[in-house]
Amino acid sequence: MQSSKPKASSKLWAALAAVGIIAGAGTMAYQFSYAEQAPQVEMNHKVVPLFNNPPAAPVTNVAASAPNFAAIVKAYGPAVVHINVKGETKETVQQQIPKQFQNDPFFRFFQQFNNGQQQEVPTEGLGSGFIISSDGLILTNAHVVKGASSVRVTLTDHRTYKAKVLGYDTKTDIAVIKIPATNLPTVRLGNPSNLEPGDWVLAIGSPYGFYNTVTAGIVSAKSRSLPDDSMVPFIQTDVAVNPGNSGGPLFNTKGEVVGINSQIFTQTGAFEGLSFAIPINVAERVAKQIIEHGKVEHARLGIAVQTVTQSLANSFGLQTPRGALVAQVEKDSPASKAGLQPGDIILSVNGQPVNDSADLPMMIGLSEPGTKVTLGVWHDHKQQTITAVLGNFSDNVTLASATPGAHGDHGGLGLVVRPLNANEEQQAGVSHGLLVEGVSGPAEQAGIQPGDILIAVDGKSVNSIDQVRNILKSAGKSVALLIQRGNNRIFVPVQIG
Repeated sequence: MQSSKPKASSKLWAALAAVGIIAGAGTMAYQFSYAEQAPQVEMNHKVVPLFNNPPAAPVTNVAASAPNFAAIVKAYGPAVVHINVKGETKETVQQQIPKQFQNDPFFRFFQQFNNGQQQEVPTEGLGSGFIISSDGLILTNAHVVKGASSVRVTLTDHRTYKAKVLGYDTKTDIAVIKIPATNLPTVRLGNPSNLEPGDWVLAIGSPYGFYNTVTAGIVSAKSRSLPDDSMVPFIQTDVAVNPGNSGGPLFNTKGEVVGINSQIFTQTGAFEGLSFAIPINVAERVAKQIIEHGKVEHARLGIAVQTVTQSLANSFGLQTPRGALVAQVEKDSPASKAGLQPGDIILSVNGQPVNDSADLPMMIGLSEPGTKVTLGVWHDHKQQTITAVLGNFSDNVTLASATPGAHGDHGGLGLVVRPLNANEEQQAGVSHGLLVEGVSGPAEQAGIQPGDILIAVDGKSVNSIDQVRNILKSAGKSVALLIQRGNNRIFVPVQIG
């Protein structure tokens, strides 16, 4: 739920404004210094090109002017709605005291009598949406309506309705709501696959509560992944999007909705030139499931992956850093049943290349549960093909996973390790591994810490010091250590000293 309270301007704005004034003044001084006409000097030198490159091919079919945005707004603006939500959130007494007084002895004296108590505090938020059927179905963002006790929709003709939330999906940030009305104006849905970086796009929404505000820009990139929404291949644009725009439509130049404005990248709380929209084909798939079934199902493979860096690629014998490195495999998951192992690198899904680990969640998560997929996998320094049947994301999953003295390895890693005892194995949920008791040199530089558990070296499970030494004998200049810290596992590349 997006808060409707505008955030205070940062001092950064003042600093940037000052820079702008100085830069402007400098430009004027520079121009004024050339205001007087300089004496003309006859030049007989022949101009010789620095590079003898062939002329570039001309760009064809360039539009002479910007698209007719006014026609798009006139035709489809009435189908864009303003959403106001109300809800409640729990706050402690400490949170309710103004920040400037939270350390004041007077307030702290009274706080000790109700320390830790929580109260329900009313909240309000706002967002945007657009009508997809004349009988009142509206698409918006899940974060706009999630947790709301009341949702009200206002149309451009100022009619206001209480809306029912039919459902929402937090994994894709899509929600469907419905208002009791008929003969409503609707939008047309387009194909975001036809978008190209540089294409014009237009947004309509309610930034900061200003109804039906129109902004325009260009597509900056496609299939962009974000850390908290890796399942969605976002459309990145430079269209001005601010709090309150969430859930509003992104139009192409044909007047078709190609995306739902969802997020911005900002360090100030306001627009800074980076906005992200959910492709409408993703939203359609999710909305259809919500409308027909009241819930959304996503496919899963049952693995945790990480990016393949150059060092990791060298460790696994891969020529270039690409694909998704499997760091963890869930017990009894589709991946486990298909034979995937930690240390495998997924290079393709159904023939489509996996260029980065961020590509894989989109390819898998937006598929239907039960779908059979063919994976191109780099395993043990060679490529092979694996077939897996995708599971359901909602299924319950469980992660797979004498007190000897400690020993230092002699391979130049900088690790002091020892085998786990039975109690430590049980606590960590592992059946093998070595406990890291000391780090130095390359291991310390790589971020390994005492208390970590060394599960594997270059994809080979280890349970003794001798196993580590034998693997290091045939290793290259870099090795990939599979480290478990808490319940998480990750491959860490270490340069051998």
